[in-house]
Amino acid sequence: MPFIKYFSFVKFAHTVFAMPFAMIGYFLGVVYAGFGFSWPTFLLVVLCMVFARNAAMGFNRYADRGIDAKNPRTGSREIPSGVIRPRAALIFVVVNAVAFVIASRLLNTLVFYLSPVALLVVLGYSFTKKYTVLCHFILGLGLSLAPVGAYLAVTGAFSLLPVMFSFVVLLWTGGFDIIYALQDENFDVRERLYSIPAQLGIRRALAVSALVHLFAGALVVVIGVFWDFGVWYATGAAIFLLLLLYQHLIVRPGDLSRVNAAFFTSNGIASALFATFVILDMFL
Repeated sequence: MPFIKYFSFVKFAHTVFAMPFAMIGYFLGVVYAGFGFSWPTFLLVVLCMVFARNAAMGFNRYADRGIDAKNPRTGSREIPSGVIRPRAALIFVVVNAVAFVIASRLLNTLVFYLSPVALLVVLGYSFTKKYTVLCHFILGLGLSLAPVGAYLAVTGAFSLLPVMFSFVVLLWTGGFDIIYALQDENFDVRERLYSIPAQLGIRRALAVSALVHLFAGALVVVIGVFWDFGVWYATGAAIFLLLLLYQHLIVRPGDLSRVNAAFFTSNGIASALFATFVILDMFL
């Protein structure tokens, strides 16, 4: 089936990073703000997440097609290898971006008005590696829209708590993206790209990532204490913090063989389990 190739194109499995935090934002609106559960709203939040991420990842692959073709690690991706043509990729991006805006309109007016801003952030990330070492954190900013966006979908109003979870996502994502970028340090230096590993070297990049994750962990603790979460939250927070520590233990300057384990497995499990325990805490 031709559309199956697009699942690989956008790395659909990586939805596990932001989707659990969107669920936190959604249930904060349902339980914390007292708006009640709604299947149509829940499904529209999920669709918005899928459409926005498809547009962002598809555009990233389209914008980076020339760079990917030069990099031995990414040369087999769908556009450089000819599995998906650039024009088809761009159509895929436009379709998903339009679907995201339509789904946003079905939620509420505020989310609809903010949908172009969200698209600007998640699509604009694709150009940042050519200009700034903050690219890792702009990626984090894109993913950090998940909890606050889902909360807005339910309530139509801002609140500090979902924003705090968004800051956790921003720092957590920025930190693990630095680790992921270690694989391309030499290539990024050669192509004059602005990843932190290319600018600082592997050892100092790992130190920056560890520091960023330390701040993310501190925020997780602050949220639990100041918003009076209970034992379920504490359990999820402990697992999340241990998995952050784990990825820094298995990736070392002289051994990058487990970068993918740190990037996908560790962070995917951390996100899913943390969200599960946070949501359980809200109900129990």
